[in-house]
Amino acid sequence: MPISKVARALLASLLVLTASGAVAQQDAPAKPQIAPVSAFFANPDFVQAALSPSGKYLAAIVSHATEHDRLVVIDLETLKANVAAHFALDDVSEFQWANDERLVLTAGNKNIPVGVIEAAAGLFAVNRDGSKPLQLAARGWKEWGKLPWNTYLLKQPGAQNSEFIYVEHRNVDKEAGIFTGTVDLKKLNVVTGEAAWANIPSADPIGWVLDQHGEPRIALTRLQGSMIPYLRREAGKWEVLAAKGPDNSPLFVRPLAFASDNLLYVTSPIDDKAMVRALDLATMKLGEPLIELDGYDFDGELFIRDGKLLGMRYTTEGDGNMWFDAELKALQADIDKLLPNTVNLITPAKEASSKNVLIYSYSDRQPPAYYAYRKDVRQLVKVGQQLSQIDPATQAKQTMVAYKARDGMQIPALLTLPQKSVGSKSPLVVLVHGGPYHRGSKWGWNPESQFLASRGYVVLEPFFRGSTGFGTKHFKAGWKQWGLKMQDDLADGARWAVDNGYADSRRICIAGASYGGYAALMGVLKDPDIFQCAVNWAGVTDIELLYTGHWLYTSDLPAEWKQYGMPLLVGDLEKDAAQLKATSPLEQAQRIRRPILMGYGDSDHRVPIVHGKLFLREVRAYNRKVEFTEYDDEGHSLKLAKNRIDFWTRVEKFLDKHIGAAAKTE
Repeated sequence: MPISKVARALLASLLVLTASGAVAQQDAPAKPQIAPVSAFFANPDFVQAALSPSGKYLAAIVSHATEHDRLVVIDLETLKANVAAHFALDDVSEFQWANDERLVLTAGNKNIPVGVIEAAAGLFAVNRDGSKPLQLAARGWKEWGKLPWNTYLLKQPGAQNSEFIYVEHRNVDKEAGIFTGTVDLKKLNVVTGEAAWANIPSADPIGWVLDQHGEPRIALTRLQGSMIPYLRREAGKWEVLAAKGPDNSPLFVRPLAFASDNLLYVTSPIDDKAMVRALDLATMKLGEPLIELDGYDFDGELFIRDGKLLGMRYTTEGDGNMWFDAELKALQADIDKLLPNTVNLITPAKEASSKNVLIYSYSDRQPPAYYAYRKDVRQLVKVGQQLSQIDPATQAKQTMVAYKARDGMQIPALLTLPQKSVGSKSPLVVLVHGGPYHRGSKWGWNPESQFLASRGYVVLEPFFRGSTGFGTKHFKAGWKQWGLKMQDDLADGARWAVDNGYADSRRICIAGASYGGYAALMGVLKDPDIFQCAVNWAGVTDIELLYTGHWLYTSDLPAEWKQYGMPLLVGDLEKDAAQLKATSPLEQAQRIRRPILMGYGDSDHRVPIVHGKLFLREVRAYNRKVEFTEYDDEGHSLKLAKNRIDFWTRVEKFLDKHIGAAAKTE
C-alpha cells in the first residue's frame, strides 16, 4: 500500500536521538500560552503503540484531522511508515499483533453515541502492509463476518506470535440489551477466520489468563460476590485454584501470569498489602515476595520471556519498572539519562533477539510520548505523542502528599499547584475519583487536574478510605461509609490545604464523576461551610435508586453485585435504610443551597440519567443556582470529544463565577 499523507506526516515528525545526544523538546520554549479547553480534552493524536513479536515493527493508532483514526505500522529499521488499516466510516479503536505479519483490530466510531448498535465492535485482521484484509466479526447487526457482533479482542500482555488468537464472546442479556458480565472464549484463525469454542469450566467465567503458550489456563469466576479462579490441569480438567499458606491453610491469590506449565505468578495479601509471589502448581505452595512496595499493594504487570521473569511494572505514587534482567536494568539507566525528568516505561519485544524496545514516557507536566530505542546503535526515535497541543512548560507540578483525617487515618492525595496564582492563596478544587472502590489517579499528566491548574486552581485528589492500592485496612475502612467517613476525608483534605497555605478558605469547590459526582453533591449538603459549589457529572444521587433502578432506564450493574457486593460495601437496603436515606442527595435535596453544575448522558447504563433528573426536580424547588446539561449522545463517561470540550468549557465558566476571578466570596 502506498504511503499516505498521514504516514508522511508521521515520518516528518520523527525525532532521532543518540545516547550522547540531548532531547530537543526540552529546550527552552517560547513564551508559554494558556492552552484552550480543546487542547486538554481532544482525542489523542497517537496511542496504543506496540512492538511486533520480533521487535522489527511498531504499530499504533494515529488520528487524522478530517478522517477517521487509522492503524499505522512503522518499520523500525528503515523508519518507513504505512497505513495498514483505515475505514471511511469507522475508527480503528484497538489492535494487537497476532504475529510479525498479521494484526487483529477492532473498528468502532468514536463519534457515534454509546448504546447505539453501530458502536458495537467490528473485528478485522490485516497484514502489516495493508494487504489481505479480512472481516472476522459482524459490525452492529450486520451479518458480515463469521463471528457475532459481541466478539471482542482478549487483551493479554505481549504478542502471541501465531496465526491463532483467543477472542472474547461477551454474553448478552437480550431482553435488557446489556452485557451480563460473563465471557466465553473462542480460538480464532486470523488468516481464515475460522473459530472454535474453547473448553471452559462449569462456572461462568468473567475473565481469563492465558499461559506462556497463549492457551487459556485460568478462568476467573464469581460466586456470591467473591472471585473464584479455576485452573485447567491436564486433559482439560478444571479445578479451583487453591493455594496454601505456610500452615497449609487455604490462601486467596489473584493470578497474574504464567512462567511455565507449573509456575504461576500471583498476588496474595501479606501484612495488609498485596505482594507478588511465585506459586508452584505442583505443590500449590507460595514462594517469598518478589517485591515490597512500601505502603502500596502491587498493581502492574510482569515481563516474562522463555520462562524467565525479566522484570515488572508497578504503581506506587506513579508508575515504575523493576528489572531482574541485567541487560534491561542497564538499558533503563541509559534511557533515563537520555530522557531525564520523565517516567520512562520500557516494554521489551517478545523475542530475545530483538534490537528494539518501546518506551512510554511521561511526567506530571508532559503528556505521554512514545519512543523506540535501537539497542545496537543506542539510538532513540520519538515516534509519536498523545497530545501535541500541550506545551509542558505551561503545565503544573504535581506531588503526592498525605494528611490526617479527623480520626487519625492517613489519607494520601495528589496535589497539583498552578504555576501562577493571584495573592498568597489560590482557589481550590477537591477532585474526587469514581468507583469508589478502586485506585483513582496516579502521579502523571492528566487532563482534568492540569486543565484546572492552568486556570489558576489548586487541585487536591484524595485517596479517601475505600480507595484500593493502599492496603486492605485502607480499603475496608470505606465499607458502608458513603456520605460518612469517606466524605469526611474530603472535607478534612480541604481543611488541610487551607491550613497549609495552599488554598483560600472562601473559594473551594468539590467536583467528580460517578461516585465522585455523588461526593460532590454530598459535599455541599454536608459541608456547605467548606465547599462553595459542586460539579457533578454522571453522579449517583440516591443509593436505593442504584439498587432498584427505574422503569424507564436500565442499569448495567450486575445482579450479583447488587445482591452480594453492595450490601457489604455500600449498605443493605433494609438493614441500613435509615443511613442510606440520610446520605442520599436526592432525599436531602431541600437542604442544598450552594451552586451546582451537573452533566449526564442519556445513554448512561451505569448511572442512568434518572439520577440527575429526579435530583434536579427536587433541588430546584429550593435552589435556583443549579445548572443541568443533558447529552443525548453520551454514556457514563464523556466519550465524545465534543461533549468533553463542551462540559469542561461550562466547568471553566462555572468555577470562575463562583470561586474564580469573577467570584464574589461570601
